[in-house]
Amino acid sequence: MGLYSFTAFGQGTITGKVVDAETGESLIGAAVTVRGTTIGTATDFNGSYKLQVPAGEQTVVFSYIGYEQKKQTVTVKNGAMVDMKKVSLKNDAVGLSEVNVMANVAVSRKTPVAVSTIDAKTIQLELGSQEFPEIMKMTPSVYTSKLGGGYGDSRINVRGFDQRNVAVLINGIPVNDMENGWVYWSNWAGLSDATRLMQVQRGLGASKLAISSVGGTLNIITKTTDAKKGGFAQYGMTDYGRRKYMIGLSTGLMKDGWAVSFIGSRTEGTGYIDATWVNAWSYFLSVSKQLNDKNLLQFTAIGAPQEHGQRPNDEYSALTDAEHNAMGSKYNYRYGYLDGKQMNEKVNYYHKPQFALNWYWDISDNAKLKTSVYASVGRGGGSGLLGRKYGPFQYNGQEVPNFNYKYDVPRAGIGSAGWNIADHYQLEDFNISRAANLDAASNGEGAVQILRNSVNQHNWEGILSSLNQRLGEHLNLVAGIDGRMYKGMHYREVRDLLGATYYDDSYAGYKSGNAMAKKGDKIDYYDDGLVNYLGGFSQLEWSNDIWSAFVAATVSNTWYKRIDYFTYDSNKYNDGTYNGAPNYTGVKSPTKNQLGYDAKGGVNWNVSPRSNFFVNAGYYARAPYFDYVFINYSNDVNPDYTTEKISSIEAGYGYKSKKFDAKINAYYTQWNDRWTQGSYYDDASTKHTVYFKGLNELHKGIEAQLKYNPTHWLRLAAQGSVNDWHYTKDVNVDIFDANRQKIGSATVYTKGLKVADAPQTQFGLAAKANLTKQIDLGLNWLYNADFYSKFSPEKRTSAADREQPWKIPNYNTLDARVGYAFKIGTLDSYLNMNCYNVFNTSYIADAWDGGSGVGKHTRDNMVGFWGFGRNFNFSLRVNF
Repeated sequence: MGLYSFTAFGQGTITGKVVDAETGESLIGAAVTVRGTTIGTATDFNGSYKLQVPAGEQTVVFSYIGYEQKKQTVTVKNGAMVDMKKVSLKNDAVGLSEVNVMANVAVSRKTPVAVSTIDAKTIQLELGSQEFPEIMKMTPSVYTSKLGGGYGDSRINVRGFDQRNVAVLINGIPVNDMENGWVYWSNWAGLSDATRLMQVQRGLGASKLAISSVGGTLNIITKTTDAKKGGFAQYGMTDYGRRKYMIGLSTGLMKDGWAVSFIGSRTEGTGYIDATWVNAWSYFLSVSKQLNDKNLLQFTAIGAPQEHGQRPNDEYSALTDAEHNAMGSKYNYRYGYLDGKQMNEKVNYYHKPQFALNWYWDISDNAKLKTSVYASVGRGGGSGLLGRKYGPFQYNGQEVPNFNYKYDVPRAGIGSAGWNIADHYQLEDFNISRAANLDAASNGEGAVQILRNSVNQHNWEGILSSLNQRLGEHLNLVAGIDGRMYKGMHYREVRDLLGATYYDDSYAGYKSGNAMAKKGDKIDYYDDGLVNYLGGFSQLEWSNDIWSAFVAATVSNTWYKRIDYFTYDSNKYNDGTYNGAPNYTGVKSPTKNQLGYDAKGGVNWNVSPRSNFFVNAGYYARAPYFDYVFINYSNDVNPDYTTEKISSIEAGYGYKSKKFDAKINAYYTQWNDRWTQGSYYDDASTKHTVYFKGLNELHKGIEAQLKYNPTHWLRLAAQGSVNDWHYTKDVNVDIFDANRQKIGSATVYTKGLKVADAPQTQFGLAAKANLTKQIDLGLNWLYNADFYSKFSPEKRTSAADREQPWKIPNYNTLDARVGYAFKIGTLDSYLNMNCYNVFNTSYIADAWDGGSGVGKHTRDNMVGFWGFGRNFNFSLRVNF
């Protein structure tokens, strides 16, 4: 709705301020209109407004996104001014303000951090068929890609740090994997449907927890329980065959204090990449009970059971330039045919529901306790080929494919005029594998090759509780605990024998010892990872209208234990015998622990009603991930494990007027004693494992966000970031052989090399226009540059090999959307169309530098994934 001032004969002036009913904070940009007229305005940066209205009795309407509308009647005399004082608006959702506090939502001109906020309407209109992280791609120093292109297989990078070092919080609850820090977005495929607000807090962020926020924090606030009764239904589809059905229902806040909201969806169909079909559901449930004026209980459940075909997110499934030119960006060599039916070697299936019970207790006017008890149960895994032979082998003159098939097949003819894909790069033919298995079975032998599942399950319980105590008019203390218990269960099992009668798993060491493994039997490896965490946090906050400041500290301890069921034989367990079988009671490692801590603080200065400055700094000693405590895929304890050290300082400036908004900030982050691992090949081409710390990185840059609203119907925005991310020194590494014995050391020459995996220069432009009351459209243009391909630091073992990794060509893309609002009977409806990559730009979205040695870091030694070409999403939403 367009808002503008209007002058008429016989008029007066009304003034006042619009605030949040619970927090008392000003609501910037709230709409103030006169019912029955086109007279209106919006509140300024202090929540204040001034509006000329016709003399007489008028009904003034106050509205703000996410709040209940309020009407007040006022009598205005000609030439007089009436002060309506403070008008308080209530959230239109039960418990929303409590969730915002628990989740540490950053407040404009108060919280001294670099933050970008994305609301539910933007997600609803722009996300469409994109992956959830992609809604953040118009944020400075944020890069997202679809990687292999399967459903939910995307990734995000913030300030040059990958997902393992970007904290993801849902309503304040951390969800990064407790063993490796990763976030698998397919597990949260329904999250976009339920998100009410999302903040990208770059840097150490506003969270009081000791979390993985090296690069930033993705602070996701889900819808709570709608205060009003209603619902919606939505249908969406892509031009390449994916369909999504969604419904939302809410009882509203009932007289007995109960309120229930539910959102569910179903996604099915084919993917953009070959053989990446999807079969998925999602659900979000919120139940609230207002016990009394001081106590609110709220239960939430969110989950997304799914199964989808993959093109794995790794360099082994990526394409060379020649392969892409010959086969196109959709090509996926990880599928084939069995009995004429398409069959993907790589299938991911998972369900990771999260349940949380929140209790909000207003102890007094000055003390509030917020507690969340939560649990997550993950069940699922992914499939792949497994065989007794790990290179290509012949059966009746045909090569049987295997998990590393692509890299064992000669490539010399690729791209040449006489190239035959069957000779060099054929699709996997599972009929060949089955024929080989049947032939082996006729001789009484086990399977030559099977499909296996790599199963990764977990049980995760936690408690998060914080006490907010007001110590005075301007001083506030927050203190609390963060406790987590995690058990990860990992093993492989037989998925499909492909015509064989059994699979012999006794050939490879102790393993399962199962020489006659059938479908569903555990094989290859079987171990548990236990990670327990207990932390305490505190934060002291001081604020008035001009200044706000905080100091915060966290201390935590992390305990690690590993249980291995296959690697060790029974002789390891003091029974004095050896029978070649695994110990199914499990071999337990010693319990190890690591103390971690952080301290940070910041100041914001509202130097004028329009300008503010902020600065923040912090130091973070982070406990290592589980994978770096126990090395060599066994119970071997890394004798050198220690904390990773992160220090950061940041400063920024903000300017806000009625039409123009600017945020500019600079940051400097040093990451020392970083842990990593990789593979190393000696002169005899023998593969060894490398573990090392000290791969120090420096990340620094300047970021900007600009917004301009020249008229009531047009909104313009721009964002940009110029960064410098690089390694600061060479590193000494330890080398282990296949028997997990240390065999030597080497120097890795990384000093001065660029940190890869994301563009270090970005610029973006956006426009949103309401052409009429019914038609609106949007454009997003993004330019990425200085983008270095991923590489393996452990391969840089020569001082002469300091060449930068291959640099991905700069590229830009344009996304567009158009929407049409209309009525179906009395129901508000909305038709939306998204076009992604409007100009069908061909660009490389992810790449791996395959070179090792001087002059090797070129496009000829690169493998990568190309971004999606032009594609469309259509959706229809009906509200009731």
